Amino acid sequence: MRIVAIANQKGGVGKTTTSLNLSACLAARGLRVLLIDLDPQANTTSGLGIAQEEGGSLYPCLVSDVNPTQVIRSTRLPNLSIIRSHQELAGCEVELAQTGHHLTRLRDVMKPLRYSGHFDYAIMDCPPSLGVLMTGALAAADELLVPIQCEYFGLEGLSKIVQIVQQIRESGANPALALEGIVMTMFDSRMNLSQQVVSDVRNYFSQVVYDTIIPRTIRLGEAPSFGKSIIEYEPNGRGAQAYLSLAEEFLRRHGDAR
Repeated sequence: MRIVAIANQKGGVGKTTTSLNLSACLAARGLRVLLIDLDPQANTTSGLGIAQEEGGSLYPCLVSDVNPTQVIRSTRLPNLSIIRSHQELAGCEVELAQTGHHLTRLRDVMKPLRYSGHFDYAIMDCPPSLGVLMTGALAAADELLVPIQCEYFGLEGLSKIVQIVQQIRESGANPALALEGIVMTMFDSRMNLSQQVVSDVRNYFSQVVYDTIIPRTIRLGEAPSFGKSIIEYEPNGRGAQAYLSLAEEFLRRHGDAR
């Protein structure tokens, strides 16, 4: 099982939208996917129409010895399972920070899942902050996928996340962490700025930027309010086609022809 962290310390960049819809599209292609909601706001959980439940997140696994397999739940989508979030996860920021192994705790928790053979990919939706949960996710992940909105401030956020990756590597917590890809989101073809941001990012990070660009659409924003992925809500729309294309490109990059 490969563990993919989807992270950006800046909010509102399409991180949760990408985590949810990429997972759904990979599952639709027959991959066994575990979606892990690490954001205490639990938007990924509610975005799939799943109720939060105290004790149903990774919180008891992180602060005690609960096996993570006990908090995995199936979804209505074949091949897609989830570890939900709950506001209790916010307590991890304080409790884990007081321990001497806060950077590696999540990595240790994930070990039973990594070697269980039950999943092909684990997709972790990280909170939009530089706290314990996000840095712990980067220490646990094989690779990082960064959504960047096609706006000027997206460039600033990208430089910061690259610095964090380097710090995680140099700390020894995860020397092999790879910046697997950058996904341009919220693209508006009518705006010259969107075109310029895509061009700038590709100039600096040409090897890792995905060819697929996620457009700004009303339907992508509406789907979570109905508790649905975009391929359920509007399967023939631009948003669904973009995320299906992203999933195909993701699998090609990983040498998975399914």
